[in-house]
Amino acid sequence: MPNFWLRPLTTFGFIGLISLLLWATANAVAALFFFSAALLLYLLFHLRNLKEFADWLARPETKNIPQGSGMWAPLFSLLYQQQRRQSTSATDLSASLERFERAAEAMPDGIVILNDKDQIEWCNAVAEAQLGLNLERDRGQWLAYLLRQAQFSDYLAAHNYREPLIVKSLRTRDLTLSVQMVPFGDEQKLLLIRDITQIERVETMRRDFVANVSHELRTPLTVVGGFLETLVDAEQVDPAQMRHYLQLMLEQTTRMQRLVVDLLTLSKLESGNGGLHEGPVDVPRLLETLKREALSLSDGKHRVHLDIGSADGLQGNEDELHSAFGNLVSNAIRYTPEEGEITLSWEKHPDGAAFAVSDSGLGIDAQHIPRLTERFYRVDRGRSRETGGTGLGLAIVKHILTRHQAKLEVESTAGEGSTFRAVFPRRKVIQLGKEAPSAS
Repeated sequence: MPNFWLRPLTTFGFIGLISLLLWATANAVAALFFFSAALLLYLLFHLRNLKEFADWLARPETKNIPQGSGMWAPLFSLLYQQQRRQSTSATDLSASLERFERAAEAMPDGIVILNDKDQIEWCNAVAEAQLGLNLERDRGQWLAYLLRQAQFSDYLAAHNYREPLIVKSLRTRDLTLSVQMVPFGDEQKLLLIRDITQIERVETMRRDFVANVSHELRTPLTVVGGFLETLVDAEQVDPAQMRHYLQLMLEQTTRMQRLVVDLLTLSKLESGNGGLHEGPVDVPRLLETLKREALSLSDGKHRVHLDIGSADGLQGNEDELHSAFGNLVSNAIRYTPEEGEITLSWEKHPDGAAFAVSDSGLGIDAQHIPRLTERFYRVDRGRSRETGGTGLGLAIVKHILTRHQAKLEVESTAGEGSTFRAVFPRRKVIQLGKEAPSAS
């Protein structure tokens, strides 16, 4: 303000000039009285402006800034401009903060902002759910006090935040969290929380899968290797014994081949490469084929029945459906004692249509049913190996049915047999224009 002092100096000069003129034309008393009265009025003028300024400070709003006069006018004008800039900055800052909070709330990961004393300043809803926090209640609280975990307290005290810390949620023990501290600003910290429960579950499944495959291959490889060593070391081998050894090696080799084929099939289904090539599937005709295969696999040791109660077909992939139904049929034969009965049925269902395999076999305890479709899960490992099962059949069935929007239902009672039912939705059922054949 280069002209700030110009107005008061001009005013004082004018008062002084008038006082000198009165002194010269009248007398000193008149000049002194005028000078004192003018200064008093000037002081009252400034006091009035100061009062308006004080009143505004009590309620600092842009619309209430005094207009002012004299040297106060430019001051109030500057104050108005400054207040406008501050108001604009506050609005922009508030909008930025609101955008940040909306973005943080939209993130799938939990976020907690801590001050230099590790006290909570803000957190999003995801963090509240993951850590059991409540922002209104816990704002200003020490995070370590709320999360009473020794490993987390050690992580905070170590000040080594290069690697995330893996912890179990205090609120839900089945929840696995990855937490990492990120320092920023003036000794503030940002705590990032990610739910890695599914990643941990997949990693556990991968480790179990590798261990199971290794275990399944170890036994047949040991058998084949042992017989080969015996044959190599033997100077003379009885032909009958040789045939026995070769037969056992063939059985173990076939077992490994089935395992590899099932692994490749499962891998192809899980990857979903190539998509699902669908077409009309004649299910009644497919069941006739499955019955012939069941009789061949049973070798006359079981009674196999066919019950086709619907002439409908399916829109799907015939090779995959043949594989899924065939796995259910072969399982029924493996786990049903000789002279037992097995029934293959195709019928209408309230949800659409259903293929079912019922047997009079060993049955399954209820505790095992939810886990039957897990890879390599077996109710009786010893019997599974005796019957040549790979432990992947029902996992393959589950994936194929999922690709066809179908579901697998299992009904079983230990010692009384089982029924495995594949239920297809109405949208997958198609009319083939044939009458339903009679039961056989």
